[in-house]
Amino acid sequence: MDQINALIQDYLGPLGWLFIAGFLGVLLILVALPAVLTKKKDPLAKLKEQNQGGNAPEIQRALRIGGKNEKLDRFAQFLEPQDQEEFSQIQLTLLKAGYRSKGAVQTFHFAQFALGMGFLALGVIYTLIMPGMSTQKSILSVLIPGAIGYYLPKYWITKRVQKREEEITQGFPDALDLMLVCVEAGQSLDQAIIRVAKEIRASYESLADEFEIVAYEMKAGKDTVKVLKDFGERCGVQDVNSFVTVLIQSATFGTSIAEALRIYAEEMRDKRVMRAEEKANKLPTKLTLGTMMFCVPPLLIILIGPSVYGISQTLSGGGGF
Repeated sequence: MDQINALIQDYLGPLGWLFIAGFLGVLLILVALPAVLTKKKDPLAKLKEQNQGGNAPEIQRALRIGGKNEKLDRFAQFLEPQDQEEFSQIQLTLLKAGYRSKGAVQTFHFAQFALGMGFLALGVIYTLIMPGMSTQKSILSVLIPGAIGYYLPKYWITKRVQKREEEITQGFPDALDLMLVCVEAGQSLDQAIIRVAKEIRASYESLADEFEIVAYEMKAGKDTVKVLKDFGERCGVQDVNSFVTVLIQSATFGTSIAEALRIYAEEMRDKRVMRAEEKANKLPTKLTLGTMMFCVPPLLIILIGPSVYGISQTLSGGGGF
């Protein structure tokens, strides 16, 4: 400890330990800040806002279902893939992420270009400010920020797709139960879907949006089978695809939709319980590493520390065993 203390005082001065404590405090604040900023809104607060006529959700949805940007549309040949298959793939990925506007593909590629060039410029500025850098370090200092900026929108879209799929998976069993109640009460399938979308919006907004799209497409006269298949493709969740298959088979063979929904809803409830049990069984394994890192070293210090200190004092005093 004396050597560590002397080393800290040599580099940081007499207040070295205070600087270290302040740095650790700032580091903990920075680590906790994302969790505070990304805190989910209480579903009860969402429901209260909807009952009071709040228009914030409508504004957000309008931003995601808008038309093309006229300024970006001028450069469509540069901001859109010319290959139709590649364009369809990117458009489907953005649909899964919840971005359904006509100019979503253009905006995505513009974000990649703008962030890539912006981070590249920052890398160039950093290289010019820091003198004495080797050629290899200078190239890496320029190219790495540019690559990070270019792939940042793709990372954002990937994380958003995963978040929406998780939200749809969690809310789908509840939505099926509500749909079963509506169908057994005498409502048609499209009316039941609209009702379910309205009821679950406060808790599962993404699933409610998808149900509303399905209902409006049915009302517009689009083929029901095509609507259901598009629904499963947009969600990208296996449970939804199985649900679509059940509805298509029920309509094809003329069986009762209510009976099919009852059986499938029961399976979804059992599946949700199994997922919860699976996460619970994985928890002890995940906690093992944390337990070894944060519990074993302090325990060893408490148990062995006094003995090591006594042995070191004995050896420094010239004694023996």
